[in-house]
This record gives sequence, C-alpha cells and structure tokens, in this order.
Amino acid sequence: MSEASLVGLFAATVSFGALLYLAALGELFSEKVGILNLGVEGMMAVGAVTGFMAAMETGNPWVALVVAIAAGALVAMVHGLFTVVLGAEQVVSGLSLTILGIGLAAYLGKGYVGRPPGAELVPVDWGPLSEIRWLGPVLFRQSPIVYLAVLVGVASWFVLNRTRVGLALRAAGESASTTDVAGHSVVALRLSGVAIGGGLAGASGAYLTLSVTPQWAEGLTAGRGWIAVALVIFGAWRPGRVAVGALLFGGTLALKTRLQTFGVEFSPILLSMLPYLLTIGVLVVISIRVRNRPSPAPAALGTAYRREER
Repeated sequence: MSEASLVGLFAATVSFGALLYLAALGELFSEKVGILNLGVEGMMAVGAVTGFMAAMETGNPWVALVVAIAAGALVAMVHGLFTVVLGAEQVVSGLSLTILGIGLAAYLGKGYVGRPPGAELVPVDWGPLSEIRWLGPVLFRQSPIVYLAVLVGVASWFVLNRTRVGLALRAAGESASTTDVAGHSVVALRLSGVAIGGGLAGASGAYLTLSVTPQWAEGLTAGRGWIAVALVIFGAWRPGRVAVGALLFGGTLALKTRLQTFGVEFSPILLSMLPYLLTIGVLVVISIRVRNRPSPAPAALGTAYRREER
C-alpha cells in the first residue's frame, strides 16, 4: 500500500466525514428542539438536485449552495407543519418526507441526468500549507464546504451551550410546557430547529453534486441521510462527538470507494454494505450500554406539544 494511496484514503475520509457531519448537525438541531426528523435522506436529495440545477442555470456554485439550503429548509417545513403545528406522529411524517423528497428530486432532475456540471466548488488552495507532507493533501486541499462544516460545528456548539437562544432551543426539547410558561414560543422554536436541520441537510446534498460527485443521478444520496440520523445517537446529541462519529463513518465510505485501488480483492456488494453494517453495530452497542443509564436524548424528543393540554 503506497503513501499516495493512504493519503488519498485519509483525504476522502475527511471529505465524506464533512458530508455526513453537515446532515447530522441538521438532525441534531431538529432533535434538540424535540422534533425527530427521519426525512434527512429526502432533504439531502432535494438539496442535491436543486443545487445542481442552480449551478447549471447560474454558473455560480455559491448561489447554488444557497438555493440548496433554502430548498432543504422549505421541504423540512412540511415536516414542521405536520409535527409542530398539527401535532402529527413524527416517525410517520419523517418517513413520508423521505419518500416525498426522493420522489421530488427524481422528478425535478429528469432533465439533468448525465449533464456536465454548470459550476463546481473547487478545493481551496492554502499555499504552502497545501504542500505539507501528509497533512497538506488531507487537511488543506479540501472543498470549501469541508471548512464550512467545521465552522458550523463550532458555531453549533457555541450557540447551543453558550447563548440564550441555544438555551431556549434546548428547553423546547426538554420541557415544552416549561418553555411556554417562561414566555417562549414553543412553535417558533421548534419550527426554527426543523428549518435549520433542513437547511444543513440541503447543504450536505449540494456538497454531493457540487464537489464530491459533480453530476446528478437518481439515488445519489445512497442512504447517507440514514447514517446522519444514526450519527446523532452515536454522538449522544453533542456536536463534538458527532464530529468524531462522522469521521469514523466517513472512513468507511472512503474505504468502500478505495479498497479495490489497494489491490485488495473484496466483494463490491459487501463493500456497499460496510457503512450500514457499522451503523447497525454501533446502534446495538449504544443500546446495550445505555440500558441501565439515563438517556442523553432530549426528554421531549418525539412528543407533540399542544398548549391547550398544558
């Protein structure tokens, strides 16, 4: 196994890790306010196709990214309408959102399959830093969205743990009635968390079509949204731990695409299964560990709040 192959593997790990981290942070915000959103896959698909379409029409990848974020947030608000405003069952609504998002993305992208990208987010050139052996290619030759994901992660930790806004968001997920009594609008807080989650999922999807694989095809998200949902549980609803999990799962995705380049004979079917087998294994281990411990999940996660029943 050559040095170049290992460097390529680590660089791909960071790239895929950032992809998963953005989507997982979005789900983290949604769950922090008490709303379980299983529609991450659908929102990523919508973000991917709208980002690609916007890049084709405008030729500007940054405009495309903004469009993808807005599209993801808009689709997420469908979930917010049913679960926050109407009090619908969150699991059913989230699964429906996944189906809706994937179907909508396939419909919108029919005329864009196989077309070359209108614009791409090219890797950032950090000058001498990019030439450092090992570290340069891994850390300093990445897409701008990788660095954006790091900034969003730091900002998320700061907002949730060091600001009054973050305290209010977390309170909506721990005790909605207490939050309401304190004078905060539970509906507004929960809708905000859902919208942020949708926007970040849309950005993650746009990363796919603007940088990772600059093209559009049905099924491009390939189940990565479900891994993002699992990452929130793996990270115990903490941005820092979620980042560690994102790198771990990003490594499995990178290994899937690069193992054969190392000359290792391995079934491509098993390689495709690897990230999801790891997801199942991690969830089983976590379930066993927390069996006799208090759950770190927000206390009101998955529970609808109706003010008249307070």
